[in-house]
Amino acid sequence: MSLSGNLKTVSFPDILQLLATGKKTGVLECKTATRQKEVAFKDGNIIFASSVNSSEDLLGNMLLKRGRISKVDLERAIQLHKQTGRQLGTTLIDMGLFDKGEIGECLKLQIEEIVYNLFSWQEGDFNFHEGSAPKNAPFLIELNTMNVLMEGTRRVDEWLEIQKVLPADDVLFRLARSPKVNREELTISLDEFRLLSIINGDRTLPDLINLSPMGEFVTCRALYRLIINNLVEVAGTKEDSVEEQQENEEEAVLRIIFKLYSNCFYQVRLRVDEAVGENNTRYPVFASQYRSGLLTFFPGVDPHSELMPSFEKFIASVRAIPSPIRHYTLLGSLEKMLSEQLIYVYRLLGLGVFRDTVTGVKKEIAEPLATRRELVKRYRIEENFYGTVKRADKTVKMLRGSK
Repeated sequence: MSLSGNLKTVSFPDILQLLATGKKTGVLECKTATRQKEVAFKDGNIIFASSVNSSEDLLGNMLLKRGRISKVDLERAIQLHKQTGRQLGTTLIDMGLFDKGEIGECLKLQIEEIVYNLFSWQEGDFNFHEGSAPKNAPFLIELNTMNVLMEGTRRVDEWLEIQKVLPADDVLFRLARSPKVNREELTISLDEFRLLSIINGDRTLPDLINLSPMGEFVTCRALYRLIINNLVEVAGTKEDSVEEQQENEEEAVLRIIFKLYSNCFYQVRLRVDEAVGENNTRYPVFASQYRSGLLTFFPGVDPHSELMPSFEKFIASVRAIPSPIRHYTLLGSLEKMLSEQLIYVYRLLGLGVFRDTVTGVKKEIAEPLATRRELVKRYRIEENFYGTVKRADKTVKMLRGSK
């Protein structure tokens, strides 16, 4: 079955209905210039969903916000996940922190948030890959697509009313000092009660969404009801000075990382092209597996050429990741990509080109590492980089020893 087009002409609900009634198996890919989501189906039911560059696709963040895991345990799990290459959900189970049922319930909520978000898309290309299976899925959760379709449609209608009440993103909220309720008894939902517990007069709507364990739509709906019931009121607007200072520091760190790894991957590609010629397709085919998510911003082109991706788009994509795991997510992906590419150079071209590539990479990162040394040290950028190179070299030595 060939199904592709743009959401301007075929709506996402119509696509869901078609796949459900046709009992299709495969992966539906929806993407714009800045967003990409995939929804996997089996016999018409939804079994998995993933979202590139979005906080809703981060299992660790969901568990952290729900108070189900400590920051220390999450960081330990992420480190182990990076070392072993196993999925985070599987790693958490292996560590004895959760059982499969608990991870499954969180994955179910995660999948629902990703799919429901697609109901709001008014444009974007879609393509259904029939027979394809989802990649990097720890295990699959089966959802009735028609039930999801009905709930998603209801949310879209409700969202239109919610948006009429919610103010701008810089507005702070606090509990009403003199609640004006029309009834002697007021019943609030569990979602509203949860939201009340994190409203303190210093948080905006984006802050509440980021802290809330309930997802964007449920959080906005709860705030909408609290506002119209006069239980929450505006407390002014957020001062930008502290936030801007933090963003400026983060931007400086991301600029160092962007330049460092752009130089690295360009040097890897350059050494391979010099050895096999630009017309040899073996390396480009290998490198194509990294053309997704944050890694699309590191295509291995000359950092000074017009082909180099935009730093502004890169930083926007990184900031879509929740701050508690933003640094681990970004560096973990880049370190894995660099290590795998260096090892591939050895497998393809041998020890001499591998060593020449490592030398070239080390020379090219000197300049970015010399920028803002205090930040480089604090965020362990240099330490992580050289650790990655050492791990690749260790793997090569093992491969040589096994021959």
